Amino acid sequence: MQEMTKLTDDKLVAEYASGNNQAFDILLKRHQARVFSYICSIVKNRDVADDLFQETFVKAIMTIKQGRYSESGKFSAWITRIAHNLIIDYYRQERSENLVSSDNEEVDVLNRKELSDTNIEDFIITEQIHEDIRKIIDVLPENQREVLMMRYYKDMSFKEIAEATKVSINTALGRMRYAIINMRRIAEENRIALTL
Repeated sequence: MQEMTKLTDDKLVAEYASGNNQAFDILLKRHQARVFSYICSIVKNRDVADDLFQETFVKAIMTIKQGRYSESGKFSAWITRIAHNLIIDYYRQERSENLVSSDNEEVDVLNRKELSDTNIEDFIITEQIHEDIRKIIDVLPENQREVLMMRYYKDMSFKEIAEATKVSINTALGRMRYAIINMRRIAEENRIALTL
């Protein structure tokens, strides 16, 4: 481990791509403070910054593991660009959720489903979706189920999950990724709709 800390970022990326998870842990430790500070300086919200920070490194992991990382520039610039793009996506989504034009006569701003009380049909469908999700979660491998429950039901950060399960952050992120992939696959195979 001590010797690996002396490796350049690109060499660590190559090590990680060939299966050495410690290499990504070193990259994470090396860049986490700067990336997190960058995100915080723009979004000014700690919870949002935490989520965007975790998404940044999940995206980096997936890109490297899929062999799509190119050594055309510095890793630090590349990881910052991922964070920047996620911040832009976050603000676009926020804007699209909050903007509704009252000039369009076809759209009655006050006659929207989300402003009305839930009807019994929506309630039943939502309950069925929750039940289906619970059944899918039950068939996940134990380590994936554990990370998913901690993240979504206990609202724990990946750092907290890693400490609680005594694994690296990278391993916790990987388990979460595979849990989501498996849930989508199970839902598709069984033709289960997980949205209203």
